[in-house]
Amino acid sequence: MNRLVSFTQMKAGTREDYLLLDQSEREFALQLPERVLQAMRDLDHSVEGYPVTRLEHSLQTATRARRDGASDELVLAALIHDMGDLLAPYNHAAVAAAVIRPYVSEQVHWIVEQHGLFQTYYYVHHLGGNRDMRERLREHRWYEACAHFCEHYDQCSFDPKYTSLPLAEFEPLVREIFSRPPHDPRYTAAVCAW
Repeated sequence: MNRLVSFTQMKAGTREDYLLLDQSEREFALQLPERVLQAMRDLDHSVEGYPVTRLEHSLQTATRARRDGASDELVLAALIHDMGDLLAPYNHAAVAAAVIRPYVSEQVHWIVEQHGLFQTYYYVHHLGGNRDMRERLREHRWYEACAHFCEHYDQCSFDPKYTSLPLAEFEPLVREIFSRPPHDPRYTAAVCAW
């Protein structure tokens, strides 16, 4: 795209400017599946001490979800749940949840958003923390679904002997879900809001 908008401040933009940006943003959004897959490939690094890379952990988590018969959206969530680790190590769940939000159900979004808190149940008491912090959400309608996600897919996926499916097995799912139009009209209207 060689055309540029006429403004240097958004308030000075014209309808033609915003139509141009809308087209550009829509074309950029079509490339999202490939950017997500690249972000997953970038997780092929280990934080010292873990027996598998973050990518392998993600593949194990997604493989367990698929083998358990989880929905496609939940399998995708299992695959990308830690994709925020590289840029947001202290709030990685919020980053992954923000990426997936326009494309999945509210329940799947909530599971991804809360999985970091729910995972503390398995380790934080060893560091002097309260492992029951997730109990403040006990009455939430998706509490059990998130607890199941963490227990059966996430916390157990650091096993170097586990045979996970390769990333290529999940590529069609990533492309299908991240190519959907956003299910909430607010996201479509917000394309140019940056």
